[in-house]
Parts: sequence; structure tokens; C-alpha cells
Amino acid sequence: MRGSSREAGPLILAGSALVLAATVSACSPEPPRPAGGAVPSGRASSPAPAETGPPAHGGAKRVATRDVYAHDRPGMLSPAVAGFPSLVYVPNSESGTVTIIDPKTYRVVRHFTVGRRPQHVVPSWDLKTLWVNNNDGNTLTPIDPATGKPGRAIPVEDPYNLYFTPDGTTALVMAERLNRLDFRDPQTFKLRDSLDMPCRGINHADFTVDGSTFLASCEFSGHLVVVDLGARKVREVVRLSHHSMPQDVKLSPDGRTFYVADMAKGGVWLVDAGRFGVKRFVRTGAGAHGLYVSRDSKKMYVSNRGAGSVSVFSFAEQRPVETWHIPGGGSPDMGGVSADGRHLWLAGRYHRVVYVFDTREGRLVRKIPVDAGPHGLAVYPQPGLHSLGHTGVFR
Repeated sequence: MRGSSREAGPLILAGSALVLAATVSACSPEPPRPAGGAVPSGRASSPAPAETGPPAHGGAKRVATRDVYAHDRPGMLSPAVAGFPSLVYVPNSESGTVTIIDPKTYRVVRHFTVGRRPQHVVPSWDLKTLWVNNNDGNTLTPIDPATGKPGRAIPVEDPYNLYFTPDGTTALVMAERLNRLDFRDPQTFKLRDSLDMPCRGINHADFTVDGSTFLASCEFSGHLVVVDLGARKVREVVRLSHHSMPQDVKLSPDGRTFYVADMAKGGVWLVDAGRFGVKRFVRTGAGAHGLYVSRDSKKMYVSNRGAGSVSVFSFAEQRPVETWHIPGGGSPDMGGVSADGRHLWLAGRYHRVVYVFDTREGRLVRKIPVDAGPHGLAVYPQPGLHSLGHTGVFR
């Protein structure tokens, strides 16, 4: 199921020592391989009405839109989350626990054990459940966001990360160590289909505007894969340059460009969202990892895990315009923007803390101690009509 390839530089040799060395600092340790064009404007405006009637098999009809994040403005909370307390859910990968923080007081209000190596806390498509991805435990633990209490875990193989098709018909499990994308029922998580990847370490992704195509990163082989969701097949493989390690993926507000964080190269790739050709690379900082769009759709926050900083990337200028440093250094990883847009919450992956940045003043305001290995934390609830997965990709 290999697609055609677009070159942005020479292909990485899978067995090279340089790739293996870079993997040490990756989003997660590499598991054993199993056998067998236009510039985004950044302007905020409401989208045109979408066509109705979702098609089958997780595809979606084309929609006309001016800003894919127009429903993510401050205060635009869905009725589905009415009454949910504002909390921050932190999965601690090395401890097998979840820590819940009250963002108003910065105090830990709940702490409980889940399965082995929880990687991300993911809001469900209908916004009613939070799913803890217990990667090595092969389970998903539900959390009721009305109470913050966990439920009974359900078996799901290798759930490193989790997404939902924009029409809500399908859950997409990123089975990273198995190099596989699993199509599952979004409620029961019963397996419907599996798609083997022509790359290693699939873990982060985003969708085209029409919802028909999924661009996913494969960090251990330095590739991106273009997945046709309706046909459930790999349409194309995008090869990045030497020693790349792609991480988070985010669609631009105008839907024309995918931004891909590259931890090994220390910046973001710009990829055409129509032709999937690599446009260029922009440096941000060492260990570029997570990507988060501001509430006004004008900026994107890039967490630079190796540099201990956050780059503020302007969509209009297509470059970093500001850098926020963690005093004394740190390891900012995955997280999310508060519902009002005033704070950016990030896990401190190697420092057993959570960082809170003031987005207006551009500075770190808090470090909150948690367990070992905090990773894909979720700030919840957030504005948006539906969740497309990860730590909170809302449309």
C-alpha cells in the first residue's frame, strides 16, 4: 500500500546510526519492529455553511471555510460540555498515573492509577468522555469530565494516540509500535479494519479541510503518510530531509498548509495541504514537538522540548515572532491552550512538572509538580463543536 514519494531531501536510511541516535530523544523510545500554495492570512472569520450528510467509511464531503478554527474562540463552548468543571488532565507515562489540576488554583485535586505508560488524554468526538491512552497496557481508560473520575478500562491494542474522523463515524488508533493505523468504532472501540504503514512510528496527525484525508507523521523513519480515509489506503508517502523526526501536525486556519514539528531538525515543515509537497522548513528551537493554535487563529505555539522554550509562530508572516524561555531550562512537551486563550499548559516531560505560560505576557507563571514522565495533557473543556482527537484538536 505504498504511495508515491515527494522528496524534500535525501531519504533516511532506516538502519543508519544517526537515525538511531536521534531516536533516543524521540517522543517515545522506538519499539522493536514487528516481523513479517498560498500563504495563510491568519485572519479570523466565520466559516461558510458546511454541506450536510456525512458519507460512510469515515470520509467527509467538501466544505467551504475561511477559518477551520472559527468555532474555537473564547466562550464558544458546546452545550455538550455545559456544567463540566475546568480541569487539566495529566497522564504520567513513567508512573502509570493521571494527575488532575484545578487551573484556577493550580492545585492537584485528584490522582489515580491507570494502565501502563499512559501517553495522551484525548477528548471523544462527542465531547462527553476523555480517553487515557495506556500505550503499553493496551487499554483505554475513560474519564467522566463531569466528575473527573475514571471508569473501567477497555482493551485496545497499542493505543499510543487517538483521533476521530471529522464526521464522528470512526476512531483512528495510532498503533505506533505495530506501525499500524486501526479503524475502530468510536463508542465501543471494536476493531473494524487495520492499515499497515509503510513507515515506522506513526503517532500524530491532522485532517484536510474536507475531512477526507489524514496526514500522519512517522517519527522513527522521518516520513509523513497521506491516508485516504474513504478508501482506507495510503495515498502517498512524503519524505522529509536527512535525520528528520516529525512529531505534531497542525492544519493552518485557512486549510492550505500543514505544519509539522520536527524534533530532530528543531523547527516546523510547511507542507501543501492540496498536493502534499514540502514547501519549506522554518527553524524554531531544539526539539520542536507540539503545535497549538491561539484562540484568535493568528498564532501557533511551538513547544521546543530540547531548548526549554516556546516559539510564537505567526501564520501571516510564516515565521516565529517571539520566544518564551523557561528560566533554568525545561522540557516542554504536549498540552493545550486554556478555554479563554490566556494560558498555555504544557507537560514537562523530563522534569516531573507541568508548565503554565501567560500568553499575553509571554512568560512562565507556574511550575506544578506531578509524577514521572508527564506527557499529552488535556485542558478541558475547550471551545469547539467536536474533538478530532489528540490532546484537543477541535473544529
